[in-house]
Amino acid sequence: MDVPQSELEAIRQALAELTTRVYRMEQRLQMAAPAPAPSAPVRTEPATAVGSPVSAQRQAPPPLIPPRPVIAATAKAQPDWESRIGSHWLNRIGIAALLIGVSYFLKFAFDNNWIGPAGQISIGLAAGIAIVIWSERFRAKNYNAFSYSLKAVGIGTLYLSLWAAFHVYSLIPSSVAFAMMLVVTAATSVMALSQDAQILAAFALVGGFSTPVLLSTGENREVALFTYVAILDLATLVLVAFRPWRRLLVMSYVGTLILYLGWYWTFYNGGPLELTLAYASLFFAIFAIAPLITLQPDGEHPILAAIPAVLAFVNAGVYFLEAYAMIQEVSKVNMAWFALALAAVYIFLSRLVHSRKLAAGTSEILYYLHLALAIGFITVAIPIRLDAHWITIGWFIEAGVLLWIGNRIHSDFLNAFALGALVLGVTRLLSIDNFHTTQLIFNLRMATFGVAVAVLGAVAWFGAKREDETAQTISAIAVVALNVLALIALSREVSDYYLRQMAGFRSRGYQWRGAYLDYHNLEIARDFTYSALWMAYGAMLMIVGFLRRSAFVRWQALILIAVTIVKVFVYDVSQLDRAYRIVSFIVLGALLLAISFVYQRDWLKLSSRDTSQSRAGDDATPV
Repeated sequence: MDVPQSELEAIRQALAELTTRVYRMEQRLQMAAPAPAPSAPVRTEPATAVGSPVSAQRQAPPPLIPPRPVIAATAKAQPDWESRIGSHWLNRIGIAALLIGVSYFLKFAFDNNWIGPAGQISIGLAAGIAIVIWSERFRAKNYNAFSYSLKAVGIGTLYLSLWAAFHVYSLIPSSVAFAMMLVVTAATSVMALSQDAQILAAFALVGGFSTPVLLSTGENREVALFTYVAILDLATLVLVAFRPWRRLLVMSYVGTLILYLGWYWTFYNGGPLELTLAYASLFFAIFAIAPLITLQPDGEHPILAAIPAVLAFVNAGVYFLEAYAMIQEVSKVNMAWFALALAAVYIFLSRLVHSRKLAAGTSEILYYLHLALAIGFITVAIPIRLDAHWITIGWFIEAGVLLWIGNRIHSDFLNAFALGALVLGVTRLLSIDNFHTTQLIFNLRMATFGVAVAVLGAVAWFGAKREDETAQTISAIAVVALNVLALIALSREVSDYYLRQMAGFRSRGYQWRGAYLDYHNLEIARDFTYSALWMAYGAMLMIVGFLRRSAFVRWQALILIAVTIVKVFVYDVSQLDRAYRIVSFIVLGALLLAISFVYQRDWLKLSSRDTSQSRAGDDATPV
């Protein structure tokens, strides 16, 4: 046990010596550290053995943590308001006051013709360049924000000077002014890359998109304008491919859209459509690719992280509206094919996103967004190309195809869009479509309802095969909707049949009593047919419920039969003739007795099931 004790004492002595040396260094550096306490050094008694217990008790352990030096509390505090105002705000106000004073002097000199137009432009260009160079001194001293503010002033001065040289004084032609502005934009972009400053890149974009406005002469130069804008957009695409500057995409897209719409409202008069649509397609392609190649910075704000998805959605919608405004006036068929081609493009982009390794979360969002856009354009193409009820049929077919694909690839996303298309079709079928039929059952209305019933049946079947609760609920809703649509379709066939019969009496008029009686008899027959139809459909549902052993279907049958009972006892008794009334009650009574007999025979063994459940409950009940 002596060896470990001796090693401990040696470590303590070494720490004490190091502590003393640190104190001496602090005193030499004048850090205002207090002198070490006199009891700090370790006293070694030569008369006592190092490893003896007595020496261990007498020798006090040296302080392992030296006391902190006393430093003024305000030494490392943030600069106070006085220092901030004196060092920052007064500096900026002084620079602004100096610039304002110089501008007033220059204006005074210009007004008194001390300096001619060429001199004014030269002073502006020289001042802009000088301000940009001067700003570098502040950036070298880490005053980045102030340096970029000066650069904004200098760059703006250069653009305005070139604009004045061309537009105000006509000192240079438009081509020279354009080339010089392009040099300013390129130089600003180079500074942005070399200094890794997104704000300078934003200055370059603002200047670049302002150049066509500053140099506009009111003439239609579509090719030159859109070629220049496309070059700016491609340059932005290169920047965001090497720098995580996603906000530049928004600026570039907004600038492109403003210039395009400004030209369109001013100069476009229907032609040449191909050239204008080609440029619109080029802009669309650039910003459709941009979300796939942008870099995502670490720790980016969620709003900024959503820029690619938002840009992809807005770009698709704006491009479609631009094309619709141009193509729809020429051909609806071509516009429908255009929408389908756009859907194919987004299906391709979704597959491309799925195969690429994008940032976490971005890939999934863009994948589903592109799929949603593709489905949306398919849905829009249907009413563009088709008319009336064919739109409804098209949406039903789309819903069926999406449902089949979604279940093949196990995609709830596609299933959700299938349900959306189905809801659109059913809503239009019940509220908008107006069929004029001349034939019973075998007509276009029954065909449309048949397609709807078939798709709803597919929804119910696919949902029943799944085990999750949501799918089971959707399946049950589809079964109910299926039966409701079928009953509505058959009821409308009954109504239209009797309306065609009554139309003949209206055309001839009620000139004699026999015609009026025949018309009234048709109304009675129609009401009786409704009751007979509902009873027959309820009986059919009950049979299916028994055969399929489905309580859910049987309950639907019971509800429909209950509605029929109310109609027979309340309406038919007062409205129908004696013969129809007798038949209604006899048929209803026979149907109810048959259903009651089936339940009493207990063909589904419902009583044994209830007995077993009650016994299980009794066994589980504590005594």
